[in-house]
Amino acid sequence: MMNTDLIAVAGLSVELVRKPIKNLHIGVYPPEGRVRVAAPPSISEDAIRVAIVTRLGWIKKKQREFAGQARESERRYVSGETHYVWGKPLRLLVKPSGLRGCKIALEGADRLVMATPHDATVTQKSKWMSSWYREALRERALPRIEKWSEKLAVPIPRWGVRVMRTKWGSCNPDKGLIWLNLDLAKKPLQALDYVILHEMAHLVSPRHDDVFMALLDRHMPGWRQVRFDLNALPLSTPNASKLAC
Repeated sequence: MMNTDLIAVAGLSVELVRKPIKNLHIGVYPPEGRVRVAAPPSISEDAIRVAIVTRLGWIKKKQREFAGQARESERRYVSGETHYVWGKPLRLLVKPSGLRGCKIALEGADRLVMATPHDATVTQKSKWMSSWYREALRERALPRIEKWSEKLAVPIPRWGVRVMRTKWGSCNPDKGLIWLNLDLAKKPLQALDYVILHEMAHLVSPRHDDVFMALLDRHMPGWRQVRFDLNALPLSTPNASKLAC
């Protein structure tokens, strides 16, 4: 059972969520730097306010980071737009076709071709493009999931792709379930490899503890740089995340 309230602390509007957890958690979320506190019912509001003030410098720093993040322009799905595939910028070429649906394909080294009905709307093109990205991500993710399953000596988890606002990926160790952010299809393959390793490492250790960190260090020594590079890339939508896992 969760209860949610808004409280004002040091000029901040803070979303306070009460739920059955052991410890208080403060989060700052894109795109505007929304502040959310999750706390158990046993912690008083005064104690929560003190915790927020104590971390005020960190909160302001995260908000400044979000405010300064690069964002892609709104997509209209017209010829000449730049769209990213595995971290590479490609020029979109939209071609009218007699098809009822849409066909999207890579052409050459720097072009993405979208063949659509002449009267297709922006909304339809957006959905077709998302479906194409989803299929591309599933195709590239599967062999990586199989690879890390073998290296980490864990069963291949159930997994899926979804639009995610605050994470590049998530893992529910109890259910053996992993979700990947659809936006990863636009990022370099090294980033996809890192996110999958990160989430599958939670099947060994659910927390970001020493065991978890040792797994990342052993299997991908440069993971911190990969995470930094991933978070420095442009946001594709106003609600996308810059927080890796």
